[in-house]
Amino acid sequence: MPVADVRLGTGEHALNVTSIGYGAMSIAGAYGRIAEDAALDLLHHVEERGVNFIDTANIYGDGVSEQVVGTFLRDRRHEFVLATKVGIEKGGGVGQRRARGDAAYIREQVDLSLQRLGTDYVDLYYLHRVDPEVPVEESAGALGELVEAGKVRAIGLSEATGEEIRRAHAEHPVTAVQSEWSIFARDVETYVLPTCAELGIGFVPYSPVGRGLITDHFTPDALGEGDGRHNFPWFQGENLAVNQNLAEQVRAEAAAVGVPAAGLALAWLFAKAAELGAVIAPIPGTRYAQHWDELQAGLGQDGAGVGLPAGTMARLDALAEQVRGERSFSPDWVSGGREGLIPRP
Repeated sequence: MPVADVRLGTGEHALNVTSIGYGAMSIAGAYGRIAEDAALDLLHHVEERGVNFIDTANIYGDGVSEQVVGTFLRDRRHEFVLATKVGIEKGGGVGQRRARGDAAYIREQVDLSLQRLGTDYVDLYYLHRVDPEVPVEESAGALGELVEAGKVRAIGLSEATGEEIRRAHAEHPVTAVQSEWSIFARDVETYVLPTCAELGIGFVPYSPVGRGLITDHFTPDALGEGDGRHNFPWFQGENLAVNQNLAEQVRAEAAAVGVPAAGLALAWLFAKAAELGAVIAPIPGTRYAQHWDELQAGLGQDGAGVGLPAGTMARLDALAEQVRGERSFSPDWVSGGREGLIPRP
């Protein structure tokens, strides 16, 4: 399973990473429990597949994900490009937390993350959400100060609007923007991706398989008690039945191409990114080694994406308009909502 290298950002703050990274929210129990030894085995599996890019955040499991990643990296820190995030305060769970991006909070939280990760620097430090009460310039400036202090190599933004990206980039060069993007979630194509392409900023899609919906394994019965997906409209009530039917159409297209559905979802991302002139490094997450291999099958023989027939792309492109429900529990929580692309309830 070859993996190509891509370059996120430009100039002195650019980062070379594998074209796919591991999203470590899954090892913090977001979609069900996973023991630490199983999580470490999975990270070793990802390493064996040639991947050197790991993405986590201080909020995942209230630090659990960072701690597990830190344990994994103990003897191999310099072999990996490590990303983590700041900007979501602890609260009562999904939908009950708030964004916080003031400079004092950012300075405080980076040291806590470094301690959990067992390292003295992170390669990429994201503002996890833009704080509506703090100018994004202040947050970007605080992140830039951490670069100057040697605690961070490059900065990023998560779920920022096109305008917010421009404002932050003017304060300090932004290396990567992370937002949800998949066959079913397309709002970033309007403003965010064109802005990244214009400014030379890398794009890191999270949830590229729709939180597991666009895979060969998802069934409604998979949503156990405590599964965070219960909070998202896609997985609620009648929406789920409609979206499950759309996922079945993706599975049929995948079977015709000869790749797993998760692999097809990634191949579609790489093809669409090429159309838009964007450099991407998706960060899917999973708790299972087999599922990781299905994801990586979408990279193809050159490690940069399976080529898809025009007809397949057209049929997949048409599915987003049929998806029932929105991708987030709150429009304000994601870039498309603040850009007027995701309707309010």
